[in-house]
Amino acid sequence: MSSSQCFENPPSKNAAFGAGTVQELGGLTAYLTGPPDSKLAILLISDVFGYEVPNLRKLADKVAAAGYFVVVPDFFYGDPADIDNPQFDREAWKKNHRTEKGFEDAKPVIAALKSKGVSAIGAAGFCWGGMVVVNLASSDDIQAAVVLHPGGITEKEIKEVKVPIAILGAEIDHLSPPEQLKQFGDMLSTKSEFDSFVKIFPGVAHGWTVRYNVEDESAVKSAKEAHDDMLNWFIKYVK
Repeated sequence: MSSSQCFENPPSKNAAFGAGTVQELGGLTAYLTGPPDSKLAILLISDVFGYEVPNLRKLADKVAAAGYFVVVPDFFYGDPADIDNPQFDREAWKKNHRTEKGFEDAKPVIAALKSKGVSAIGAAGFCWGGMVVVNLASSDDIQAAVVLHPGGITEKEIKEVKVPIAILGAEIDHLSPPEQLKQFGDMLSTKSEFDSFVKIFPGVAHGWTVRYNVEDESAVKSAKEAHDDMLNWFIKYVK
């Protein structure tokens, strides 16, 4: 994850935003929304800007409205990327917040959901979170995955995927260019044991699904299309 696009267009944060509550789950602070007694759960894993972004919480509430218990953990332990801070060291931050750690941190959250009686779990990730989700998709921990404008995922990781996966990419993406995502789609399509889907959204850049300008009608429309694709994937495979 080295593209400057990962850190471009930082969104505002609002710790109080959303219809849900902030609680501890599986050792992490998390934004929780939706029916807590649902047998179906969705894990949303943020980009580098963390779990307090209103657009992300708005999406979590939308998924929750479909009947899912939605968990948006703070994988950065109160230390999301803060590029407006002149002291912010991008490289040091990336070393302190590796996606491998995110993958390990996700496991107790998933275990906590299962201990609550959840029988099926989907996971969606954005940029940094997409890299975590691809690794979760190679485990038995989740039933379906959606990756939105992923960070630097590899062919090896794609080869190890074993659950239905949708990859939603941007036309303007230096880190995960459309050609690469289409190659991933070709690789996934050879696996007949599960469904896969790759879609490239025209005219949008890396980060478009959670860092869109709410005043820009076209940006909102593109983000909503991706959100709907994500939700429909979960409705199909997390049940």
